[in-house]
Amino acid sequence: MSENAAMFNPRTGPMQNPFADLSPECPILLAGPTASGKSARALELAEAQGRMVVNADALQVYGNWRVLSARPSAEEESRARHALYGHVAWDAEYSVGHWLREVAPLLQIRPAPIIIGGTGLYFTALTEGLAAIPATPGDIRAKGDALELAALLDALDAETRKRIDTKNRARVQRAWEVLHATGQPLWVWQDETPPPLLPLEQARAFVLDAPRDWLTPRIERRFDAMLKAGALDEARANLPHWDFSRPSMKAIGAPELIAHLRGDMTLDEARDAATIATRQYAKRQRTWFRARMKTWDVIYP
Repeated sequence: MSENAAMFNPRTGPMQNPFADLSPECPILLAGPTASGKSARALELAEAQGRMVVNADALQVYGNWRVLSARPSAEEESRARHALYGHVAWDAEYSVGHWLREVAPLLQIRPAPIIIGGTGLYFTALTEGLAAIPATPGDIRAKGDALELAALLDALDAETRKRIDTKNRARVQRAWEVLHATGQPLWVWQDETPPPLLPLEQARAFVLDAPRDWLTPRIERRFDAMLKAGALDEARANLPHWDFSRPSMKAIGAPELIAHLRGDMTLDEARDAATIATRQYAKRQRTWFRARMKTWDVIYP
């Protein structure tokens, strides 16, 4: 990561090159919204310090979306050790619990790894703990899939609704599934969460704060670059087994490119819609980071 990067600690104020004296024993956490340039910064730091780059992005674990999920390229992967990228099949079950089990042994590697991504839930589970909620039976998940968002919300208690993003269908349905599968509200499970795998005080945690006016043109340029790099061919390869209910199909821009391939959108319309969806996703990420990562050191582009 560049020594000239602007740094700010919300507790102590401006910072001067906090990476200069980092112990190789100390894991580094780096969160940031999509298209903010965090992968390039992590790679630069990994090369300089001999660290492994570990993925903390829920889409980049899947093997079927290299371009559209902005996974590191083969050339980038050759410059430093990488882990937990593209190793999960499109039709496999994978959750934050799976990710935690896979990241646990990587925390013992020295120099300690850089854990990087945009999935706030992964970082929260890593540093705050993950409730030991049983897996949801398939029939309950199918019932949840068939319900409208309003019906899912109506079934939840006030405390659960207060704690989750009620506009995020995936979060709402997850809370509904937990309630119907276990008989207990999600917040009860959360309050009984075991100790975290990596307490925050045992790591150096950074969040990249990318202002909207700076990030929006980058999002537009990056999606154009993705199209040139083969994103449409990637979508075409996923078309035969397309099922948006699968976690592996949630890549931002995938529904729009699939709609284009099915003749429901022009490519320009798909590009514009995907760009809007990416901006909305980045906004949700920034909101999560501001709410849940208030004590993390802030990095500015």
